[in-house]
Amino acid sequence: MHRRHLNTLLERYATAWPGEADIVNRFRAFVATHDDCLLRSCVPGHITASAWILSPDRRSALLTHHKKLGRWLQLGGHVDGEAVIEASALREAREESGMAHFEFEPWAGDVLVPLDLDVHSIPARRTEPEHDHWDVRFLLRAMPGQEPVLSEEGTDLRWFSLAEIPTVTDEESVLRLLRKAAMRREG
Repeated sequence: MHRRHLNTLLERYATAWPGEADIVNRFRAFVATHDDCLLRSCVPGHITASAWILSPDRRSALLTHHKKLGRWLQLGGHVDGEAVIEASALREAREESGMAHFEFEPWAGDVLVPLDLDVHSIPARRTEPEHDHWDVRFLLRAMPGQEPVLSEEGTDLRWFSLAEIPTVTDEESVLRLLRKAAMRREG
């Protein structure tokens, strides 16, 4: 299983977010010790990819009310063996939003850097034991002229103004995405 691209993304992230060495080191250790980290079958956990999607005017973000978890979250899911993690984030954005056209928001110039890294526990369900999602998150902007369409993974899908997001969720990882996206737009 190729992890070279993931390690490159982690290197870029470490450079862009120097205060987050702890999470980068946790990711590096996990990736180094699990050859199968890109597959759902990796029992302790696996790499996932998410997209913080901004509206064309960058004044709103798209959130889904997750059916299984019952919370407003960014769009994302399993990488299912895809070594190019951002391709999985884009696939999930398309599948869960019903929209087809997005642009990645680069960090500096044309260099793609993840917006955030997050590790969160997923509760046991049916035959699946409790495990961790090692989420690599990207900043996307939706292109104009598209309307979101709810997927079967959510119970709702809506654009929220950036100011409104803290009123609909207290999920720290979602609020962190909001803050970091604002920092990237200002920087």
